Amino acid sequence: MPYLLDTNHCSYIINGNTKVINTSKNYSDDVMGISIITYTELLYMTEKSTKKVENLLAVEAFLDDVDIYFIDKETSLIYSRVKALVFNTFAPKEKSKRRRTSIMDLGFSDHDLWIVATAIQHNLTLVSADGDFQRINRVQPFLLSSWI
Repeated sequence: MPYLLDTNHCSYIINGNTKVINTSKNYSDDVMGISIITYTELLYMTEKSTKKVENLLAVEAFLDDVDIYFIDKETSLIYSRVKALVFNTFAPKEKSKRRRTSIMDLGFSDHDLWIVATAIQHNLTLVSADGDFQRINRVQPFLLSSWI
């Protein structure tokens, strides 16, 4: 089964979390990938760190063993459908409040929605410890796991 690692699980692996590393070894014959969004988040984390060069090298070494999934037209269609489902489920029902509510106000990030859309598009199991994915999964089922 192919897996899509969320940023937190990538960080666990890069930072040497033995539990996540050992679990990932159980799936070494399976395809491991990340969304281009996760790649961007990892790069941002290196940019804001005090050890930019060291952390960038660690991210690049990690990337040697994973595929990167890009966003395309199909991803965008899935993203917009999932975002609408999440908004319609969690946003206030009153029109005046609804108009002023953003997806961020509901506790979701667009990044997470893009990652979910990528997982759905490619039929990947999303591996994350982020509770927001469980909330999204309630309205748009997708394969979800955590190695923590």
